Amino acid sequence: MIPAPLIPHDKLLDLLLDVVCVVNKEGRFLSVSAASERVFGYTPEELIGRTTFELMHPDDREATRQIVERITAGQPSGDHENRYVHKQGHIVYIMWSTQWFEAEQVRVGVARDITARKQAEARQAAVYAVSAAAHSAETLPALYQRMHCLIAQQLPIQAFSVALYDAEHDQLSFPYHAGDGLTAPPPAPLAAYPSLARTIRSYPQSTAKPEKSGQSHQLCVPLLHDGTPIGALTVQSRRSNPDFNARDTEFLNFVASQLATAINRHRAHEKLSFLAQHDQLTQLPNRALFMDRLQGALMRAQRGGGQLAVLYLDLDSFKQINDTYGHAVGDHLLQQVAVRLRQSVRESDSCGRLGGDEFAVLLDSIRQRQDAASVAKKILSNLGSLFLIEGHSLTCTPSVGIAVYPEHGQSERQLMHHADNAMYAAKRNGGAGYAFFPNDPA
Repeated sequence: MIPAPLIPHDKLLDLLLDVVCVVNKEGRFLSVSAASERVFGYTPEELIGRTTFELMHPDDREATRQIVERITAGQPSGDHENRYVHKQGHIVYIMWSTQWFEAEQVRVGVARDITARKQAEARQAAVYAVSAAAHSAETLPALYQRMHCLIAQQLPIQAFSVALYDAEHDQLSFPYHAGDGLTAPPPAPLAAYPSLARTIRSYPQSTAKPEKSGQSHQLCVPLLHDGTPIGALTVQSRRSNPDFNARDTEFLNFVASQLATAINRHRAHEKLSFLAQHDQLTQLPNRALFMDRLQGALMRAQRGGGQLAVLYLDLDSFKQINDTYGHAVGDHLLQQVAVRLRQSVRESDSCGRLGGDEFAVLLDSIRQRQDAASVAKKILSNLGSLFLIEGHSLTCTPSVGIAVYPEHGQSERQLMHHADNAMYAAKRNGGAGYAFFPNDPA
C-alpha cells in the first residue's frame, strides 16, 4: 500500500476561506494564510511584521485590546467581532476565534469575514428605520432630512435630493437638496433636468439605473403614488466610490415608496387642514383661523408693547348685485374682492372672510392709528374700481370699520366687536368710507 503524500500544513491552511494567523504578544503578524488577500486586501507578505491594530478600525482598538488581555490571561475567545480597514479603504467586519499559547508566546486566530451578514443586518435595520420615519415624521422637511441621514448610513453618497413633479404645469421643484457645497436648483420645467425627466417619463417602461454625471455617478428612482410618478429621488455617489449596485437600487426604491406614501399623506392632511381653516370660495382664512391669528398677534403686541388694528368690511351693494345678476356673478365678485383685498395689505397682514359679504383684515404691528387709515383708503380705492364679471361692469365699494389695540380693546372679541360697530357707523354715513371706533367717522 502506497502511503498518502504529506501536504505541508501551510498549504492546507491556504485552502481555507477563513484567515488563519499567528501573532506575537504585541499583536505583530508572524504567519498569515493566503485568505488574507481576499479578506483584507493584503497578501501574507504585506502583513508579516505589521500589527493587527494598524489595520483595525480606530473605534474598535480599545475594546479589542481588552479582549486580547483576557485571551492572553488564558480565556480563549470564540466569537468576538471587530472591524478592519480593507486595503482599498472600505470596512470589513471580522468574527474571531482566538487562543493564546503560553509555551510558544503566540496568539493564534481564525478570522471569518462576516461583512455580508453585517451589511444585511444593517440594511434590514435601515428598512425598519425608513418605515418608522415615514410614519412618524411630523413635517416633510424633517422627513427629508431623516431619509437623507438613513440613506447616507447605507450608501456612499455625497448628495441627496427630493424633486417633486407638478404634472399640471409640467414643473419640477426641489423641497430638499443637500450635499457637499450644493444649493437647491430652482424650480423649472421638467425638460430642464434630463435625468429626472427620463426617470419620471419612462416609468414604468424602464427601471431605475445608475447614470454617470461628470466624474461621479447618480442614481434616480421615481416617487410613485398609485403608480403615477409625483417626483424622484436622486443620490450622487462619492468620487472615491462611484458605483451603485442592484441592492443599492432596491434600497433606494424602498425609500422612495415610503417617502411617496408619506408625501401623499401629508398633502392630504394639509388639504383637509386648509379646507377646515379657509373659506372654500375665496381661499381666505375663515372666521376661526382669522380669530386665531388675531389672538396670536395680540399676544405678541402685549409682550412687545406694540399696536395692531382690525378692519371690518361689509360690501355696500352686494345683495343688490347678487339679486340682480345671480349667485354665480356674486360668487365671482367675492373672489375678485378677496384678490384685491390681499393686494391691499402687507404679506405679514391677514385677510379673512367672516361670512356672506363680510371680510376682516388684521394689520399686525402698526406704529400709529393713521397707518390703519392709510390701509383703509387703499382698500377703498382698490375695491372702488370697476369689476368686470361675465360681461358686466360692477361697482361694489365697502364700508370699513377700524379698531386699534390697545386704544379700542384688549381682547380679540372686543376688537372685532368694536370694529364691527365702527363699520356700521361708516355705513350710516353713506358707505364707501371708513370710521374708527367709537363711531368717529373719517
